[in-house]
Amino acid sequence: MQKNQLFLLVITLFLAFNVQAAWVLDDTVSTVSVVSIKKNTVGEVHYFKNLTGSILDNGTAQLSIDLNSVETNIAVRNERMKSLLFETTVFPVALVSLNFVNKPLGNIALGSRQVFPIEATLSLHGVMKKIKTTIQIVGVMDNGLLVSTVQPILLNTSDFGLASGIQALMEVANLPSISRVVPVSFDLIFKKQ
Repeated sequence: MQKNQLFLLVITLFLAFNVQAAWVLDDTVSTVSVVSIKKNTVGEVHYFKNLTGSILDNGTAQLSIDLNSVETNIAVRNERMKSLLFETTVFPVALVSLNFVNKPLGNIALGSRQVFPIEATLSLHGVMKKIKTTIQIVGVMDNGLLVSTVQPILLNTSDFGLASGIQALMEVANLPSISRVVPVSFDLIFKKQ
């Protein structure tokens, strides 16, 4: 009986080791940015200060965006975005997941660049949606990876149940319009573990 338990423990540890993070996000140098356009002519760049993520040995990648860390450079607007748009008391994070199966991430040399299409799943405001885009991965120092958008991703806020939040922001700020389509871009540095 003890041999069977020991065997199961060894197998469990072996499997756990094999799906550990191969790369972990360095949030001190990684960014996810969004652009909002109000009054049809005023564009503003916002970003999120707190990100976590990893790429596992099996190719599964995940990025978690703390929506409470939104930074618009105006404190009252930060609070409005959290409460009226994202409703962070109910939906505090956005999650992005994808799989790099059959992508030779471990073979990307320092300074080399690979570009390929991906399909990711975005979970935002209680809605999960597939997103297709093209990313680039560049080998950086210490066997790290820079994963970034080739072009901005255009997200329609209505697809994620955010239209009423946009309307609430317009009303509280007395704005005639805020664009419902939001360009999103990212530059993510993953460090080899």
